[in-house]
Amino acid sequence: MTNAVPGTALAGRSPALRDPAWAGRVFWVLAGLALLWPTLVLTEFNPWLLMEPGALKPALNFVGDFFPPRTDAAFLGLLLRETWRTVAMATAGLTLALLLAIPLSLLSVRVLSLSALTGRMAFLPAVLRQVVRWVLMVLRSVPELVWALVFVRVVGLGPTSGVLAIALTYGGMLGKVYADILESGDDHATSSLMRNGSGRLQAFFYGLLPQNAGELTSYTVYRWECAIRSSAVLGFVGAGGLGQLMDSSMKMFNGSEVASILLVFMALVWLADRMSAALRKGLA
Repeated sequence: MTNAVPGTALAGRSPALRDPAWAGRVFWVLAGLALLWPTLVLTEFNPWLLMEPGALKPALNFVGDFFPPRTDAAFLGLLLRETWRTVAMATAGLTLALLLAIPLSLLSVRVLSLSALTGRMAFLPAVLRQVVRWVLMVLRSVPELVWALVFVRVVGLGPTSGVLAIALTYGGMLGKVYADILESGDDHATSSLMRNGSGRLQAFFYGLLPQNAGELTSYTVYRWECAIRSSAVLGFVGAGGLGQLMDSSMKMFNGSEVASILLVFMALVWLADRMSAALRKGLA
């Protein structure tokens, strides 16, 4: 009796010439294209209009004005001041958003509920958790541009309306994502602490926060980067900063000033990326 070598029967078999999952992949690609086509028709997506001579020439002339960017001392001084105003608006708005998001996210996290340790959460904590999640949903559902238009009528033109708009919208975004991050992690340490008499805040600081600090920090810095871009957009409705400067430059068809402003935006995004990497490395 001969002993069969493992894998000998399979060794003589030729490999499959066709991917066994090809039919499913082709089906889903075609289904995706079929769903995409009506959306393109509904939005009247017509990119070849950009190639028409009447549309292409003004665009090329405007882009050609980008070079060289404007770098005279007077404009650079104005650019530096508005950049600082934009960063200050984004930072202040994000700080207020954190003050709103952190307590709301902790209230909406199931793992920090004492009644949920024994199984089903009690009625009143469950209702409170759901109400908090609805509040976060309402806050992030209203775009910051709409909030800014509301606050411009209340507090007038200026950065204050932009700060408040960023605070409300980003408070809802941060609170929702913070809660999802905290609930998706391992809750064994947190549950053990609470079962042994620890309070909710102690369980959060010693159980949930250490294992999720890197992800929370990375998302917070990313949202700060987004807040800088949002503050620029809010400048178009009178919130000041780089957005208002870009609005006036574009209305004057001054491409060199627009190019300088865009370069500053790129530098700010690079700075946020470096900051995020440094913070993640420090928490590792």
